[in-house]
Amino acid sequence: MNVVILAAGMGKRMQSALPKVLHALAGKPLLSHVIDTARQLSPTTLCVIYGHGGDTVPALVTAHHQSPDCAISFAQQEPQLGTGHAVMQAIPALSDTVPTLILYGDVPLTNAASLQRLIDSAGTDKLAILTIEMADPSGYGRIVREQGKITRIVEQKDATDAERTISEINTGIMVMPTVPLKKWLAALSNNNAQGEYYLTDIVAQAVADGVEVTSAQPAAAWETLGVNSKVQLAELERIYQRNLANIMLEQGIMLADPNRFDVRGTLTCGHDVSIDVGCIFEGEVALADGVKIDAHCVIKNARIGSNVHIKPFCHIEDTVIGATSIIGPYARLRPGTELAEAVHIGNFVEIKNSQIAANSKANHLTYIGDATIGERVNIGAGTITCNYDGVNKFRTVIEDDVFIGSDTQLIAPVTVGKGATLGAGTTLSTNAPAGKLTVSRARQLTVESWQRPVKIKK
Repeated sequence: MNVVILAAGMGKRMQSALPKVLHALAGKPLLSHVIDTARQLSPTTLCVIYGHGGDTVPALVTAHHQSPDCAISFAQQEPQLGTGHAVMQAIPALSDTVPTLILYGDVPLTNAASLQRLIDSAGTDKLAILTIEMADPSGYGRIVREQGKITRIVEQKDATDAERTISEINTGIMVMPTVPLKKWLAALSNNNAQGEYYLTDIVAQAVADGVEVTSAQPAAAWETLGVNSKVQLAELERIYQRNLANIMLEQGIMLADPNRFDVRGTLTCGHDVSIDVGCIFEGEVALADGVKIDAHCVIKNARIGSNVHIKPFCHIEDTVIGATSIIGPYARLRPGTELAEAVHIGNFVEIKNSQIAANSKANHLTYIGDATIGERVNIGAGTITCNYDGVNKFRTVIEDDVFIGSDTQLIAPVTVGKGATLGAGTTLSTNAPAGKLTVSRARQLTVESWQRPVKIKK
């Protein structure tokens, strides 16, 4: 099958220099959603028609969507003279031996199953249109039928008063045999209210040529909704997220409020997972059985083990968390963090590019960067690994069963031996031996003759 995706429009109502089809829905561009859906149909040819924004659209598609199974080709529409004119630009890329499916880069929610029904209804020799019934069809092209059969599509601006009462509308998505499509495109005229070449005019040509015109309907009307403004983009975002939330609820995931839940990537969950309000999941996130995510957490590209509890307001990115660990509230786990099982990371603790072994804890106000930490380590409040000298990064090693007192600075590269204790307030610049107490602080002094100053009366 040939697939042509129309993605050349400016989108003036978006009020943005960014091409409309590159605005994000659920964390990825509108056009990317359409390409991913098209790929589910195993097309032999996939051609994207671009225009507004120049090479920005092809550059993004090439960077993120090329596949050895079906390479994407591009055709530029300049100037933009309507949907029919847009499809004309794809003609050199289309194989005559398979049908052609027309999709739109700003219609991101169409399901592959609905498109497959449309394709099946067309077979190899019919023209099939995806249509829906609307209570208020204003602004849409109407499906004109005679004795139940589709004879043409009339656009709103060209419709008579009687035709404007028709409630069945054209979504724009259609499939047809390619050889007659090329013929019909060549015969299009722009003699209409818009002065454009309408793709919909091929329907009347198909009827005149004796090609049967049929239709199919999507499972839901929202599958055909397009984006022409930020308001519509926000509406589709909520539809997408609510649909995903409903699927997860059916799978047994507990969502405190499905209307306050956002996935901008892929979220996979085990059994008995609980997610509170305002959480955002980005990239690839996997939650094992029994994970509990409290309110307002942002989690990106993470694997979280069974029965982990993420307390409120945590930020977690490119991180692995072992089973039964407790994180937060207000913890920040940065890329390269790997926590083993039963690790406790508390409030206002930041960890970067570090590995922490089982049953260790850092519960308060701590920075751990470029460190390897063993089992059963206790890191006191206010501890800092000084991993950066202004030019280079260095590593800190803390072995098993170490106790680090509060307000300690570890100047890397440095190693704290197994079972060692660092006294509170220590600044460690050389290795601390195993099993010993190491303290580095000024001697305490009491000045007996000192008196607190008093305010001078004026």
